[in-house]
Amino acid sequence: MSETIPSGTDHLPQSVSVERRQISEADSRRANGPDWDRYADEYQATHGAFLGDTGFIWGPEGLSEDEAGALGPVAGRRVLEVGSGAGQCSRWVTARGGNGIGLDLSMRQLQHSRRIDEETGVVVPSVVGTATQLPFADDSFDVVFSSFGALQFIADLPAALSEAARVLRTGGRFAFSITHPTRWSFPDDPGVEGLTASQSYWDRTPYVETDPETGTPSYVEHHRTLGDWVEVLAGNGFRLVALKEPEWPEKHDRTWGGWSRTRGLLIPGTAVFVADLG
Repeated sequence: MSETIPSGTDHLPQSVSVERRQISEADSRRANGPDWDRYADEYQATHGAFLGDTGFIWGPEGLSEDEAGALGPVAGRRVLEVGSGAGQCSRWVTARGGNGIGLDLSMRQLQHSRRIDEETGVVVPSVVGTATQLPFADDSFDVVFSSFGALQFIADLPAALSEAARVLRTGGRFAFSITHPTRWSFPDDPGVEGLTASQSYWDRTPYVETDPETGTPSYVEHHRTLGDWVEVLAGNGFRLVALKEPEWPEKHDRTWGGWSRTRGLLIPGTAVFVADLG
């Protein structure tokens, strides 16, 4: 058992068993798809205004792609968002002249994407799928990105990065944001209790929530160290060009799960990796 609860804190059910144990890619997928289907309505109601219908936010600190410039120019480019949710980031790409396409494991999230398409008139073609088996041809995208999307929810990270490399053209850009790996040493508490390290940074055992009635996993998140991320990027032909660690903005006072001003002023909460293929 562990008291550390990563980025899923704000949807943690009242009755759930929490543990750290090994779990397969297939079981991770079976848990996380239905979990996001259940959580999608609440997520969009709670965070939709902050994200913006055609907005691009890299994490709870509010760092925007307009500020970060992690993707590089998108106009005229074919851009895939892995773990696209309601397509806010892909819609930002499309609104700036790119060809944004979304992929998500959750059908309910993609239904929200269709709703926002209709409300805004900015349409993002989207497909149900997983990062480890992208349903696209080789060399078909200029940019692949994931903003707190699929990558930390899958067990087979090398397969996901291999797939990203496969669908990218040589010289293409791959960018993604995740919970900052150092956060896994701390309880996911937005208050002062979340400022004391309570477990090893090097413990990569996945975080698993289990339905106590059925014994089946209902939510899974996977931890890798900064070194792990760099190694798997390099192993799939990527060259790391930037690692951004957004600081907490002076006037930002939003609490989102374990992210808060109390913690954000002292320890990083988000890591944004930017890499080029080849």
